Amino acid sequence: MHVMVLGGGVTGLATAWYLACDGHEVTVVERNAEVALESSYANGGQLSYSYVAPLAGPGVLSKLPQWLTQPHSPVQFRPRADPDQWRWLLKFVLACTRAQSELATRRLVALSFLSRDLMRDLLNREPTLSFDYAKTGKLVVYRNEDSFASARRLLHFQRSLGCEQHVLTARECTAAEPSLDGLGLNLAGGIFTPSEETADCYKFCVGLAAKLRSKKVRLLLGTEVTSLRADRGRRAHRITVHANGREIAADQVVVCAGAASPDLLRPLGIKIPLYPLKGYSLTAQILARDAAPHMSVTDFDRKIVYARLGDRLRIAGMADIAGRDATPDPSRIESLRSEAARAFPLAGDYARAQAWCGLRPATPTSTPVIGATRFANLWLNLGQGALGFTLALGSGLLISELVTGRRPSVPLDGFAVPS
Repeated sequence: MHVMVLGGGVTGLATAWYLACDGHEVTVVERNAEVALESSYANGGQLSYSYVAPLAGPGVLSKLPQWLTQPHSPVQFRPRADPDQWRWLLKFVLACTRAQSELATRRLVALSFLSRDLMRDLLNREPTLSFDYAKTGKLVVYRNEDSFASARRLLHFQRSLGCEQHVLTARECTAAEPSLDGLGLNLAGGIFTPSEETADCYKFCVGLAAKLRSKKVRLLLGTEVTSLRADRGRRAHRITVHANGREIAADQVVVCAGAASPDLLRPLGIKIPLYPLKGYSLTAQILARDAAPHMSVTDFDRKIVYARLGDRLRIAGMADIAGRDATPDPSRIESLRSEAARAFPLAGDYARAQAWCGLRPATPTSTPVIGATRFANLWLNLGQGALGFTLALGSGLLISELVTGRRPSVPLDGFAVPS
């Protein structure tokens, strides 16, 4: 069977990988000249399998006024005359309940643990795949006693889902990660998860693309899909793909086009609650190895993550609900730069750090959309948001299982395409 995957980011490439492993003829269509040049290019670098709780949570609404009015807040809202933005926000607000948050967390943990197992299996099968992968563990540090207390309460729920986590005092945080010594007096404590990993998502995608080519997968780069059209001349409605002024034939089509997906699907009457959250990152050369964190670190109250990728330090954060323009806001980049310089002042060359921003395709509940549509040959795999790298392999395997007619590895409750 010939399966066409629309999108050459980490989700699309992972989907293509498992389809090819199942023996299908696979074509990946990507609008950029290379793979992984959009939201997969310079993300946070963390494979956070135990930290998948949705952005919408019971404590979020009380923080929104502060977040949305302060210029350097981790979340910013810039209203647009865009009904999609307002619909997404309304659904986000309705999802900010404990019951909804715990339900989404259960579903996401199951998918993330599947992805964790698949990543380790992939590394065993493909030992030449090189992407600065390291199993360092993750330390989430809290500056505020209230947020630390909330994290300790959540830890019991996380443990019930199979997450191995440990509560650390401020002193224990700096003992475990000495580079945090400068923050020691400002810390309330931390949560350490030994199973978490770091890796360069772009390098992973480039390496996986090379492996795909060795499996005879076609990568149509620089090819932008302009429309998906329903063929109503057949008993079962099917989709044809049109790109660069021509039709590209395939038996099955999987949409993994991230933030561009809603515009492709809308003419078909498929409305996905997907909106881009703009995120930012810096990649700095490490100047002093002992001054940079060796493990993955998340500054919870600043909503900034730090990941060592070989001899580079990745600093990432922010979530701007500001439309579909991927142009970086210089003030947000400078906020990241100044926070990194305060947290780890001697670690990196922040002045010459590479700045980047991307549009994370997020659903209001943070739960991706994975599954069949009402069209006989159209499948969706999108909406992983900030967890794209973490969830990619599991999401890709699920699509391959569905297309091939096998039982999915995890229950698909909550992932289905909205009717």
